[in-house]
Amino acid sequence: MKASFKKYTLQFKQASGTSRGVYTTRDSWFISLSDGISTGIGECAPLPDLSLDSISKMSSKLLQVCEEIDFFCSFPAELHGWPSIRFGLETAMIDLKTGGKQELFPSAFTRGEQGIPINGLIWMGTSEFMKQQIRAKLEAGFRCIKMKIGALDFDTELDILKSIRKEFSPDEIKLRVDANGAWSLPTALENLKRLSDLQLHSIEQPIEAGNWDDMAELCRKSPVPIGLDEELIGVSSQPEMKKLMETIRPAYLILKPSLLGGFSACEKWIALTEKYGAGWWITSALESNIGLNAIAQWTFQLNPKGEQGLGTGQLFSNNFDSPLVIERDQLWYRKSE
Repeated sequence: MKASFKKYTLQFKQASGTSRGVYTTRDSWFISLSDGISTGIGECAPLPDLSLDSISKMSSKLLQVCEEIDFFCSFPAELHGWPSIRFGLETAMIDLKTGGKQELFPSAFTRGEQGIPINGLIWMGTSEFMKQQIRAKLEAGFRCIKMKIGALDFDTELDILKSIRKEFSPDEIKLRVDANGAWSLPTALENLKRLSDLQLHSIEQPIEAGNWDDMAELCRKSPVPIGLDEELIGVSSQPEMKKLMETIRPAYLILKPSLLGGFSACEKWIALTEKYGAGWWITSALESNIGLNAIAQWTFQLNPKGEQGLGTGQLFSNNFDSPLVIERDQLWYRKSE
């Protein structure tokens, strides 16, 4: 088997804000595996200041992986400090085994028979920009809205959420918020009390990751169900994963294959949610359409409950062609003949 890789820079159509800063571009690396008949492709898409992967060393690490491809295919656990590479290698291997057509998990989804319910993501920005996004999502038919918070003044963000809830009941519109670890523990407790009147579905990562005892206290006291996102990054051994679940007891896990080490790693977390009575959903992490396509196919065959955090890569001006389309609040696979 031969392996190679190539770096590609995706351009955002407009700056996209999170509590960790504003993105205008993002780099992805694509690993290709060939057996002389077919070629499988996987995307390695680390995020600055979030992924475990050292972005400055991505190319040198991928060069090593490609030179020792048989070893890393046999022992992917050796890439435990490189979750995005592990994800890219895993998807490239599956793609190769299934004929190199980027149809990794044939199903009713890839046959175009069923879609995947998704949430409408609202990016941070000015109050008017966020309201504009919300109006567009509601008009498009979304019934679950996820709003990133933590960058504006909290009163402003609260007013935006109140304006949605004033018009739509919880039965009509499900509201999720994601703080990306923006608050301290005392601030989080106060803000969660104020948010409770809005009957939110959940809040992701209210405080910074790594503070397990504080997060456990929040989960015990919060009137809003708490989901863990960044908290899961870097927790990869079975004993560690089990300890996190026992300590924090979250309501939900938000699983991102690019950040957690691929599908197999996420499936270990899913097994633990069943043991500890938590819910879960899958979220993409600004991958190109190549990685997103693989994640969507894998997600469908898990038979997930509720809305997933997936899209079609519409944020980028130079994305790759994709069979993924959004119709109302569902992601569909529409392969052109």
